[in-house]
Amino acid sequence: MQHIEFFTYATARLWGVRVDGADLRVHAAEATCPLWLQEESAYERTPERTEEFLLKQCSGLTEADLGNPVRHFLGDATPELRHPPTDATAVLGCPCGIWDCWPLFTRITATPETVTWSGFRQPHRPAWGDLPVGPFVFPRPAYEHALTHAVHHVEDPLTALPPAGTAGGP
Repeated sequence: MQHIEFFTYATARLWGVRVDGADLRVHAAEATCPLWLQEESAYERTPERTEEFLLKQCSGLTEADLGNPVRHFLGDATPELRHPPTDATAVLGCPCGIWDCWPLFTRITATPETVTWSGFRQPHRPAWGDLPVGPFVFPRPAYEHALTHAVHHVEDPLTALPPAGTAGGP
């Protein structure tokens, strides 16, 4: 089983997630990198700019968008934050501030023992299908504890990542 951490950051109190110590945005960057490279072959981008683009393609969701974060992250999201064709829930949004501009969705399945995230998808790129992320299975008691004890960071924790080309980057 995986380990999950929930955190908030910035004055907007954006909700972020770490799975096994890695920011979910890093997981998304690694999964979408080859897909973006196929789409963007018409122009060249430096490795540094590519890495920055990949890591910043998603952002946390605001508390205002989430409503009740506990219900949301247990799979009971408001209809606006659901993707009906796949029965998925938004777990990341767009850094522009409009969450549905570039969301990351996953199916959240909660049982008394576990919470599973599977079928990650970017709805604006249906041809990508399910992204190669997860599935992640978390023990429910630890998941709920992490969800109700989210740590707040003044700045986005991704700003503390090592420079491009060093260990720890995608």
